Amino acid sequence: MPRVVLSGNEAVAVGVKLSRVNVVAAYPITPQTTIVEKIADYVEQGELKARFINVESEHSAMAACIGAAAGGARCFTATSSQGLLYMGEMVYWAGGARLPIVMAVVNRALAPPWSIWCDHNDALSLRDAGWIQMWAESVQEVLDMMVLAYKVAENERVLLPVMVNLDGFLLSHAYEPVEVPTQETVDLFLPEKRPAPYWIDVVDPKSYGTIASPDTYMEFRFKLQAAMDEAARVIEEVDAEWSRMTGRSYGGLLELYKCEDAEVGLVVVGSWAGDAKEAIDRLREKGVRAGVIRLRVTRPFPSRSLASVAESMDAVAVVDRSLSPGLPSVLLSEVRNALYDNGKKPYVKGFIAGLGGRDVTPLDFEAAVESTLKAKEDGGSRVEWLGLKGGRDVC
Repeated sequence: MPRVVLSGNEAVAVGVKLSRVNVVAAYPITPQTTIVEKIADYVEQGELKARFINVESEHSAMAACIGAAAGGARCFTATSSQGLLYMGEMVYWAGGARLPIVMAVVNRALAPPWSIWCDHNDALSLRDAGWIQMWAESVQEVLDMMVLAYKVAENERVLLPVMVNLDGFLLSHAYEPVEVPTQETVDLFLPEKRPAPYWIDVVDPKSYGTIASPDTYMEFRFKLQAAMDEAARVIEEVDAEWSRMTGRSYGGLLELYKCEDAEVGLVVVGSWAGDAKEAIDRLREKGVRAGVIRLRVTRPFPSRSLASVAESMDAVAVVDRSLSPGLPSVLLSEVRNALYDNGKKPYVKGFIAGLGGRDVTPLDFEAAVESTLKAKEDGGSRVEWLGLKGGRDVC
């Protein structure tokens, strides 16, 4: 496989080209804009035979993808932050309609106040929209994840849209050496999209997206939940297939680092997993048996896999780059729910960090693990803010 240096946004565009997408609907927003600019270049130069639709808003971008996907096209769009919120109505429509659209979300904090830097509240605020949510750690994983996303979305056991998340600037504008699979490899892995029986067909017209009465609506939602449950199995299968073809595997739903004998697990999402791994190496040198549990997927939430890994651990630290005011954080609540639902009850402590792009270092992750082990012994607070000015305030 050829090895080239790409940014995260360029890796998204390369993944779209390799996936032979048919329709791209685009509207610019920082830090996503260079994705659709690069794809536009591919279309203009004839490297990607796709219809490129310039729209007037993010809402229209998703609406265009919905129409194209309902007609059987392989579709793509990208957005970030406020753009994703503006798109929100159509995001729910695509999920409920079971349309296998793939969208790259370059994660950026929400306003107000205005911020162009990274946190995860944009994507996590739409976690109940019926989309599979995947999160990349590296530029290589961004490229691979784009191709894998179409394979999962279009699987007839799934037929759900996929949101591929990459951290704004930390991945989107970071450059790394990347192995680019050949077009022949991707074509073998991801065949041309097959028409489903219910795609729009002018020869055999059917109604689509009409009103559902109370005696049918619940069944539609049940099928959506069943598809999401099936997606967890398909994601594992697709990762294994990609590993056989390219030699690269990311673990499916979870990536585990030094968890075999870990007494404490550090749960993270996204690009700062590398810093978390460095922290674990330092803790190991101190004699602390710690490991990293990176959630690659937050929808479907990998409850059983997480519970299985945490079963032998005494404590779990969850470092979350999002805030759910009054809760207080998204991943902490979901991790606790997953572990307790499955009867696995290690001590769990949450940390809110990195909001609006605030720096988080390996030393911060190291401190989070040590604070979790200390709180387990002395019954300290279950939620802590890392890097808050004025000292480490505890809620």
